[in-house]
Amino acid sequence: MSKQVKKTTDERYSSRRFRKARVRKKLSGTPERPRMNIFRSNSHFNIQLIDDDSGMTIVQCSTTEKDLRGTIKPNLEGAQKLGKIVADRAIQKNIKKVVFDRNGFRYHGVIKAFADSAREAGLTI
Repeated sequence: MSKQVKKTTDERYSSRRFRKARVRKKLSGTPERPRMNIFRSNSHFNIQLIDDDSGMTIVQCSTTEKDLRGTIKPNLEGAQKLGKIVADRAIQKNIKKVVFDRNGFRYHGVIKAFADSAREAGLTI
């Protein structure tokens, strides 16, 4: 019987970097269909809609913004609220389709809740 060894923080970070690189080599954002990059930590979410052709961030939203600080927590409910906010901001800039970049995170839990709420609010992922 083999004993499962728990990964250290450095190993988890390194694994996520490799997953991120594997996903990113297949994705690219354009002005018509920008890349929606999501980053989550234990205490915050950061979302950017990026045009990779020009290297510009078109829309961004974060739980560290002055208006949202303290009101949105990094849980399922917070991800759903943030998905609606990002979708509204994108639609105001005439963006209806995006490419979803999960940034090496598994597509479940808060990442999935965020994507589903953005879809419900009108974005095509």
